[in-house]
Amino acid sequence: MKRIVILGAGPLGLGAAHRLQQLGYRDFTVYDKNDYVGGLAASFTDDEGFTWDIGGHVIFSHYEFFDAFMAEMVPETVSHGRESWVWVQDRFIAYPFQNNFHFLEKDVVLECVLGLHEAQLKFPSYTNFHEWILHCFGEGIATYFMIPYNFKVWATPAELMDSGWIAERVSVVDMKMVLANIVGAKKDASWGPNSTFDFPLRGGTGGLFSPMRGRLGRHLKLERNLISIDPEAKRLRFDTGEEDSYDMLVNGAPLDLFVPMIEGVPNAVREAAREMVFAGGWIVGVGFRQPCPSDKNWMYFPESNCPFYRVTYLSNYSPLIAPDKDHYSLLCEISESKYKPVTHDEALEQTLQGLINTRLISESDRDAIVSTHVIRRDHTYPVPFLGRDDRLRVVQAWLESKDILSRGRFGGWKYEVGNMDHSVQMGKEAVDRILEAKKESVYEW
Repeated sequence: MKRIVILGAGPLGLGAAHRLQQLGYRDFTVYDKNDYVGGLAASFTDDEGFTWDIGGHVIFSHYEFFDAFMAEMVPETVSHGRESWVWVQDRFIAYPFQNNFHFLEKDVVLECVLGLHEAQLKFPSYTNFHEWILHCFGEGIATYFMIPYNFKVWATPAELMDSGWIAERVSVVDMKMVLANIVGAKKDASWGPNSTFDFPLRGGTGGLFSPMRGRLGRHLKLERNLISIDPEAKRLRFDTGEEDSYDMLVNGAPLDLFVPMIEGVPNAVREAAREMVFAGGWIVGVGFRQPCPSDKNWMYFPESNCPFYRVTYLSNYSPLIAPDKDHYSLLCEISESKYKPVTHDEALEQTLQGLINTRLISESDRDAIVSTHVIRRDHTYPVPFLGRDDRLRVVQAWLESKDILSRGRFGGWKYEVGNMDHSVQMGKEAVDRILEAKKESVYEW
């Protein structure tokens, strides 16, 4: 029987562990540096009774395995039809922007339509994400939404990003549809895989993964920080002094942090991992002693009058997220990188001022704030940077030659397959590959 070790108790690692338990497999251990499970999909409840996620997660699925996992872990969910909006020019318009810009001022509408009409004539080809935006949307939509919003999310200039990750992540415009929307003054908000979504009734997003803590029992070891890996002896060493051996290793840790811990890594592999580009994030939760003033789910903010790129009415996702119906919560997300630094000691105040600037709250609403919860993570978005896939091929080929499968949001470093359902499915497929020699379908390098 092969000894399988899993690094990280996030969606990838828990998906792998769940599959192993389904198969009755016993010789495995999951390690995580944190004292909780779920990784970036964990949730925390504060002393005031508010539950906070690490970002604005929603649950939708492409896979039967994930559907069954969710049904088993979370028997009670709340279903939603998406209410997502974009704040631009002092008003909310329906998301996606490119389908609904006709609700802006007439001169902006004209600029966006002319830009669309001229886009592929003025920008006939593209070699990066910035050029792709101009090619697909033209200068108007690029100026008012696409360029500023994507910089706020990725904290990386679009010129340094590839466009191959797009797929179902960005709505590409149909000119006939745009004109029909304008003439009919029609709100068009149905696009996207998450136009309907589910959310756990209890425990926030983390409620989907927290049951695995009890189910794994002795197979789960938390608060273990990995120090080094000997890939020849197949030995792991942790900061607790513990060591372990493996026949196959499934890794969910970020490649730029994981690879340097491996002994004897070739320089080309070490350099490729070092060059991985990512954004970190600040997640600022604000809880109010007031009934929720809106039925919106989440909102996008491309403009510079606020630090966040997205705000979620988190308490609208489940009646148990806030203490009761007389309280509500906002979850605000801010990205940072060397291209977009965040003043750490001012993150909360800048967020509150941004909420006022965008009229989500008034100055007087500060008096109703009963909870604030600030979370910072170094790695929140694996950036699909130019040259990413070439570097991934170098890293993954060497890791697999050493019986290491690195998958998940940051272990695989492919944002396009970086959602919770993708990661859980990758864990399942990694196990099936190890034990049954089955081909993976989600992750390709």
